[in-house]
Amino acid sequence: MSLRTTLTRSLRASSARQPIAPSTRVLARSFSKPTNSVLSAEDEEKSRAAYEKHRLEVEPKLASVDEHFTFQEPKKWKNDDPGHDVVGPGHGKHTKRTLASLSMDGKVCVVTGAARGLGNMMARTFVESGASSIAIVDLNKADAEAAAKDLADWFVKHGEAEEGEIHAVGYGCDVANEDSVKSTFSQIESEFGGRIDSLVSAAGIVENFVAHEYPTDKVKKLMDVNVMGSWYCALEAAKRMPEGGSIVLVGSMSGSVVNVPQPQTPYNFSKAAVRHMARSLAVEWAKQNIRVNCLSPGYTLTNLTKVILDNNPVLRDEWLHRIPMGRLADPSDLKGTVVLLGSDASKYITGAEIVVDGGYTCL
Repeated sequence: MSLRTTLTRSLRASSARQPIAPSTRVLARSFSKPTNSVLSAEDEEKSRAAYEKHRLEVEPKLASVDEHFTFQEPKKWKNDDPGHDVVGPGHGKHTKRTLASLSMDGKVCVVTGAARGLGNMMARTFVESGASSIAIVDLNKADAEAAAKDLADWFVKHGEAEEGEIHAVGYGCDVANEDSVKSTFSQIESEFGGRIDSLVSAAGIVENFVAHEYPTDKVKKLMDVNVMGSWYCALEAAKRMPEGGSIVLVGSMSGSVVNVPQPQTPYNFSKAAVRHMARSLAVEWAKQNIRVNCLSPGYTLTNLTKVILDNNPVLRDEWLHRIPMGRLADPSDLKGTVVLLGSDASKYITGAEIVVDGGYTCL
């Protein structure tokens, strides 16, 4: 007996047992059969008018780009500003029982874009979670070396490591240049015993121009850093993961939504590329036990964000009122995610994107 026959008999039996109220019969006829009646000209006009009052066009307040919000990548940063807090809530080692697989103890970690900002915070987070071998990679060698020294000294000064316990080395590398990336990863391999366990590709840039005024050379540079930089670093790290490992590509919520009001189309499609790169490499390298995931932050209060908001004070409130949690992320809000993805606690997670945005992309 077919499913259709069974359902038909069931409905007939139900109808026989339960009489249908007259009002229900009217509704059933109205909505189950097309009407054959022809409206009069007067009724047609009334019907049209009833719809017409809702056919409005407005200037959207929450879903449009404001061409006034432009931004260029700063050429210099304050040397003493790591771009995030290093003390306070969310910082410091845990002294209670915790999941052993979340420990980074014994792992060789590489973080790009780590002289300041989110990359620097992620490098410090790996050390907080037990790592003692950390490569700090950034465009300027002096900045990377200073960040590595500051990281090691900070943990000693605050009693969280012994002198010489943390092996942190800074490397100058242009991630947009394949030869520079290859040379840097060869140096890291030699320095840290021939292997890499965890890579976080956090180097990236953002600039805001309306599409028709976005200089082509700047679009190409942005793509070279954000997309090709992630690609080159992922390839070189994977070569040095003979027993598997973790690669975390830092994307953005902008890779899956168009956040407004600032115009930033090239940045958005660069992060969309990073997002899908992670998924594609995850499938390709799964049999090698190399996990590739994407960590996508929302608006986060780093030194870069502070510069943007200092130049555009109105923008802060525009952002805040679009975030369900009503605040910007602190860099420390990303700590748990980067440790999860970088550690053995995520040994069956690959090709995933974790969005840390306070609910922004839910709307």
